[in-house]
Amino acid sequence: MKRTIYTVWLLAFGFVISACEDYLEEELVTDVSAASYYTTEDGLKDAVTATYGLLKPFYGQEMGAAMTTFGTDIWTNGADGGHKYFNFYDTSLNSASSYIRDAWNTWYRGVNQANGVINRSADVEMDEGEKTTLLAEVRFLRALYYFNIVTTYGDAHISLEETTDIEVEANKTSQSEIYAQAIIPDLEFAIANLGEEPFNGDYGRATKPAAEFLLAKVLLTRSYTGFAEGNDAARAETLFGNVINNYGFSLLDDYASLWDIANQENSEVVFAVPNSKAQVDSDIDPYGHRWHLYFLMEYDVRRGMTRDIANGRPWKRHRPTEFMLSLWDRDIDSRYDKSFKHVFYANKEEPATDAVGDEPARAPLAVGDTAIFIPGPMRNELWPQSRQDQVPYMVITDDEYSERLFPPMNKWIDDTRPDRQKVNGQRDFILMRLGDAYLLRAEARLQQNNASGAAADINVIRTRAAWPGQEAALQVAAGDVDLDFLLDERARELAGEGYRWWDLTRTGTLVDRVKAYNPQGAANIQDYHTVRPIPQDQIDRTLGGYPQNPGYPQ
Repeated sequence: MKRTIYTVWLLAFGFVISACEDYLEEELVTDVSAASYYTTEDGLKDAVTATYGLLKPFYGQEMGAAMTTFGTDIWTNGADGGHKYFNFYDTSLNSASSYIRDAWNTWYRGVNQANGVINRSADVEMDEGEKTTLLAEVRFLRALYYFNIVTTYGDAHISLEETTDIEVEANKTSQSEIYAQAIIPDLEFAIANLGEEPFNGDYGRATKPAAEFLLAKVLLTRSYTGFAEGNDAARAETLFGNVINNYGFSLLDDYASLWDIANQENSEVVFAVPNSKAQVDSDIDPYGHRWHLYFLMEYDVRRGMTRDIANGRPWKRHRPTEFMLSLWDRDIDSRYDKSFKHVFYANKEEPATDAVGDEPARAPLAVGDTAIFIPGPMRNELWPQSRQDQVPYMVITDDEYSERLFPPMNKWIDDTRPDRQKVNGQRDFILMRLGDAYLLRAEARLQQNNASGAAADINVIRTRAAWPGQEAALQVAAGDVDLDFLLDERARELAGEGYRWWDLTRTGTLVDRVKAYNPQGAANIQDYHTVRPIPQDQIDRTLGGYPQNPGYPQ
């Protein structure tokens, strides 16, 4: 497939449109109100591409990691970086937060860009079938932006008309109305008018299965609310079934293959935000995938180690909670071992050392020797201090974990970066994959009290996860499956993939699970933290003010 890369250059409504293999000539579209351009066929196509561009400031950036990973049951804060208030739920989590503001503004820019495309399309003379496909794409994107808004902020402003001038009035519309007026109709239109393959074969564009996946997740989310419709979970189950059965997607044989950077366009990916190595390496695109930075421990100041490309640049933002590390049975389940790093090999020589105080003498280290070993869960007891003292390398067991030293997740490591300091990576950001579709269908089945059907879907995932010969041992029965088990399974399969805060808010389990499993967040989290505060600049720029969400300071 061709890969179309969407590069955002101007965060108002201007974009540079470019491509990877099929490299398009760069063209600056300075404003969504550029009527003379957006009402041409080429202008409409570029406007659609620009609508995709506003996915990139959130997905794959630190803002997205902080807002979806911190403050959950399975991740807590590392030593470095700001925005830890998302994990602490303290008074700094307020309307003045830059990420609270930037996510809101980015998603509404996406909405307005989509509105502009839809409104201007009426004046464009081109093939009507092609135009309809383009409109289906932007309506898919508008639905995604609105879904992010309501699942993050709750009741919010809705407009299906483009804004071209300064506006000082805004509505606060109920989530139920935003679902009914915008999200669901947009996705139903997208499903009816998108193809099974992306438009022009461009990888990263919306497709019918991606729209079915998103509508299914929307309906599943609504099924937990007070405004649910009676068939939401059933419709979600059917739509996830379509994605699973109708389009040729298949689970990769090896879970580790999902994180092979040379294997990104694989049979499991339903929808992703693509990146171009050439563009992120040259900084043409400032929004390359940065999550390779955030889940790493401080290896680079340890004996035998210096920072390098292969091991990553450790920004130490997110570390696993003790609870998460207890979830895998490593004797039968391979996913912990294929998601976390256990060994760092020396990349510089170290001489032998003499015993000093409590530190034993150490043999020299040559390049390629083991420098750091992290046994990990179910293996810590094999490494008492007496054994650690006998080896020339550093062993980090769970009693030594800290905000700087912890099992680092290696799903997003990018060893193709041009130098060790490079922050932008070339990985695509996966928004939808088949493994998640199975688990979400299991959740939809559980919502309908079909535990046996839920277990069947979970067992598909667990069969792939099992070590060879352990497939039967990893299977679960219907009696094993409830919502807590399903959330644990989502953690085992999807840890660090950007779902968790939304998973817990969707299922109404955020507060209880943070109190039970995240000591840093437990003291302060309250029921109102299931939505984020309305940004202060939205309040300030609205005539008469804009209502703040309950619980947050007005």
